[in-house]
Amino acid sequence: MQYLYIKSLHLIFVTTWFAGLFYIIRLFIYYKEAEEKEEPSKSILQKQYTLMTKRLWYIITWPSAVLASGFAIWLLILQPVWLQTGWMIIKLGFVALLFAYHWSCQIIYNQMKKGTIKYTSFFLRIWNEVATIILFACVFLVILKSSLGWVFGVLGIVGVSIILMLGIKLYKIIRIKNNWDKG
Repeated sequence: MQYLYIKSLHLIFVTTWFAGLFYIIRLFIYYKEAEEKEEPSKSILQKQYTLMTKRLWYIITWPSAVLASGFAIWLLILQPVWLQTGWMIIKLGFVALLFAYHWSCQIIYNQMKKGTIKYTSFFLRIWNEVATIILFACVFLVILKSSLGWVFGVLGIVGVSIILMLGIKLYKIIRIKNNWDKG
């Protein structure tokens, strides 16, 4: 019974961690796009996005990352045999990538605090999909667990990545064509 509570808490905090990572990049994009606005809109928007980002980052995203990791370690202590399975080793590799992604968001956040983000909004839109790919990989690994299932999962991730990139490109074309950035 204890195991199920810990697993539930782990999943809840993984969900909130990913939610934070998905939204933080959107706030970076909005902040970056606010640079093109005229004053006083630019300052007002960037100040608001900075405040929203700070709250999201330190109240939701970082605590969720820590708690998800803590409950994951607890699960591994309860089920150490998982560390001898291929799917778990591969999943932990993706978790390491997730932490690298999280850290990259911290770097962008630090740039934002200094008043500028060095990346384009288009790059940030693409970067936002990296977390999606990691999420897909982890879910496939945990649910399917078999090596064949993992292979199909990776092929699915590649396919989804291509579709996401094409979707982002199409969105950019539509946005430019319809002049949505002026609204």
